[in-house]
Amino acid sequence: MAVPLHPDELLHVFSFLEARDLLCAAQVNKVWNEVSQTKELWRHLCLSRWSSCKASRMVLGTQTWKQYYLCRSELEFRVTSGRPGKDFICKAIAGHTGYIEQLAYISTNEYRFDGREKSVICTVSSDCTVRAWDLHEGTEIWSSPRQPVPLKNLVTYPQLQLVVTIDIQGLIKMWKAETGWELASFGLPTSSSAVELCDRPEAPFLLVFYTQSLACPSEDEPPVSTTLPLWMCSQACWAPDEAARLIVVHKNENEDDMQLVVTTFELRAKKSSKDRVDILVKQVASFLPDTLMSPHLMQGYGSQVILLTFGLELMLFTIHGLQLVAFQDHQKPITSMRVDLDRVITSSMDLSLRVYVWNKENKFPVLKSCYHLLGGSHKWASGFTHVESDSTNIVGVEARSNGTSILRSYCFKIQHG
Repeated sequence: MAVPLHPDELLHVFSFLEARDLLCAAQVNKVWNEVSQTKELWRHLCLSRWSSCKASRMVLGTQTWKQYYLCRSELEFRVTSGRPGKDFICKAIAGHTGYIEQLAYISTNEYRFDGREKSVICTVSSDCTVRAWDLHEGTEIWSSPRQPVPLKNLVTYPQLQLVVTIDIQGLIKMWKAETGWELASFGLPTSSSAVELCDRPEAPFLLVFYTQSLACPSEDEPPVSTTLPLWMCSQACWAPDEAARLIVVHKNENEDDMQLVVTTFELRAKKSSKDRVDILVKQVASFLPDTLMSPHLMQGYGSQVILLTFGLELMLFTIHGLQLVAFQDHQKPITSMRVDLDRVITSSMDLSLRVYVWNKENKFPVLKSCYHLLGGSHKWASGFTHVESDSTNIVGVEARSNGTSILRSYCFKIQHG
């Protein structure tokens, strides 16, 4: 007669099992069931499957590692499958009386499965208001008073629960994310051309770019700058996994050859004297895509992969020019692109969003084309202009034929318990 294994011995054996095998082992008897629930087993499975998964990202006391593993696995299946009604619920959310210029999440992008997770987004509009929305409920949370001029841009600091907006005259305002209360404001010398969020844990800050500061720098404090040896630049982006890796699309310097070039640089600052800082530039890679048309959107993934959109087409390259894959899933031009660690989503004037999922098993990650998320009626809508997403929700800005915009959210279902 076989001698039953001691719980400690069982635990050692179970440490070699996958999740499916652990769930089967839990059906054998009471002892196996108790050992299979051990926190360390499921924590190991979570950390092995999702390298970004940290204990600090879990809401301790409201969910176990086993619940986290099962819920996140279900979420990944539903995001990859995308079956209407079965995997997600679609909601149209209206409220703005103008055109939505920009949107950003107020809620943190945490994988939280305790039944209290929320997806909250903020929008600015040509109707001169900033508003917050609960995407799961499909309701407006708050709306600011009507501002003197239209708002054109915003960034959010979810950890600090702050929203920052910029209007067309360069006025920057800060709002409390939970209530919409105005906290502070200050004006720029001229309208900004771009804003960039730098959400560093130790000291978050906002970069605001406007042409006057570069054209007319202060004599007392000239900006630290450098010039890249490029001709006719059209696009630039950062590689997210590197501190200062810049990718630039430009034209060949030979005026007789209008060939497109994609060049990657490493930037670093070096203090050359007590009061002087130099920016050092090193070219890492360069290649010539087989096209004369400049991409209208570009984003980096990791440190080695570039995503480019040309009209209807989405293409992936390595920084050295190896084409990984190309897609032409949309019927009209791509208008925006959301890239994160798990997936890529594109929006288009064909009134659809396209969802792609990363396959990271190869040397270079490639995309798997999954499905379309459809918008409303072509009678009332003209297409999607923006797309954003968090861990459980995708939201697009749907432009209407009457000059307004609505939000269309796609909330993925998760069974809690």
